[in-house]
Amino acid sequence: MTNPTVPAEHFLALAADFTRHNDALAEIRLTASGPDTTLDHQTSLTQHLSDSALHIVDVLNAQPMYHSPAIHAVYARVKQLAQLTITAADHLLDAADILEVTHAGIPVNDDGQLLTSPQALDEARSRLTLVRDLTALGATDALATAELFVTERRRRGARPLHQPPALSTAQGAALRAVAQGEVTITDDRPIIRSDGVRVSISTIRSLELRGLVTREPCSRRHHDERVHLTADGSRGLAAAFGLPRLPGPTAARPASRPTVTAARASTR
Repeated sequence: MTNPTVPAEHFLALAADFTRHNDALAEIRLTASGPDTTLDHQTSLTQHLSDSALHIVDVLNAQPMYHSPAIHAVYARVKQLAQLTITAADHLLDAADILEVTHAGIPVNDDGQLLTSPQALDEARSRLTLVRDLTALGATDALATAELFVTERRRRGARPLHQPPALSTAQGAALRAVAQGEVTITDDRPIIRSDGVRVSISTIRSLELRGLVTREPCSRRHHDERVHLTADGSRGLAAAFGLPRLPGPTAARPASRPTVTAARASTR
């Protein structure tokens, strides 16, 4: 029987690539001087996402398994991710074309109207906004699909070849937050994008010592480093899918305990 974590690990790698892609996308600044050279690089990153998603379809096809409704949902989700990124790449190409032809003095539309530089920038920026919207939830969706796949395969009797690492509740919650692209570090202090989730620097360091996460330079302003899963971290997280999960630490305060006043014994 094949290892159900293999496709899941591909999904987690795709999630990490979505995070890198969106970090780079957030820092694009278009100028009036002509096509921004970063658009070509960003388009390559976006096209890589679609290629990776389509490769996962091939990985799924190589898995001998019953195509239950849950597995059909996995296929649908990964194909949606592929289509979203293909569409996003087209919008980036449109943005580059608009800036290039306007800079060259060529009309953008068939009606012969020549856009001014501010108009061209507005049109290109609207394409960038669409790309950000299309890819914003890519990491979260990839993680959810990986978990759906392994959980369904476990339900059908498949078992991962690897044992999940023994993690504390805080470590487990941090590993999932990292997989979703929610953890950066600035001045040696974690910054968490998701509301209600807390990750301490000591937890990150403990996962680093175990080889489950690593840090990379982050292209976003005011964020020094991005935390990503390592190959062992992806394998361990995938192996834990479908198992009972304890609630992670949150920023919410525990409910206050009612005040109990002990009755004094009467004395004579």
